[in-house]
Amino acid sequence: MGGSEGDDPDRWERMYRDEDVETMSWYYPELDPDFREALAELGISGGSVLDLCTGPGTQAMALAQRGFMVTATDVSATAVEKAATLARESGLKIDFRRNDILRNRLEASFDLVIDRGCFHIFPPEKRDVYVENVSTLVGAGGYLLLKCFSYREKRKEGPFRLHPDEIRRRFAGAFEILSISESSFPGNDRKPQPLALFCVMRR
Repeated sequence: MGGSEGDDPDRWERMYRDEDVETMSWYYPELDPDFREALAELGISGGSVLDLCTGPGTQAMALAQRGFMVTATDVSATAVEKAATLARESGLKIDFRRNDILRNRLEASFDLVIDRGCFHIFPPEKRDVYVENVSTLVGAGGYLLLKCFSYREKRKEGPFRLHPDEIRRRFAGAFEILSISESSFPGNDRKPQPLALFCVMRR
């Protein structure tokens, strides 16, 4: 999970510079169960994938271990540096880049884009820009797997909460929405786990 320049990049840069990524609340060392199950159900076992707001880089590395060709981006240069170092030490080939999805500089398109905690950091007025830019990154017939905080989550801290109706309204023009399901965010010492929405969309 990482931020955008529209969401105070300095805050994310300070966080990744000053904190151990393994102590961050969203740190999860394995492939998120929702992503793992969706890939199995969709029959996706390889191809090009973009990990948006890669943060600690764990999802990118888990996908690379499964044979995907992975590009991973974050607005924090330190997050990118730390994740790239860990990937190299693990013998994994991942293309890590600093990029702001609201001011996207990537020109490639991907078979799969995953978002584990990026979209929900943006206020309402920036969400359509996200959708427009992400839609250019998913190739025809490709998939977007998006996980965000659910409107059902009542704790005070954390990012914005999203309702399925808003997901449908914002993404329907660019994607075929295959499913939106209730889930939760596994991470460090968060009990109960924050409630989430997991969305599967096709370009």
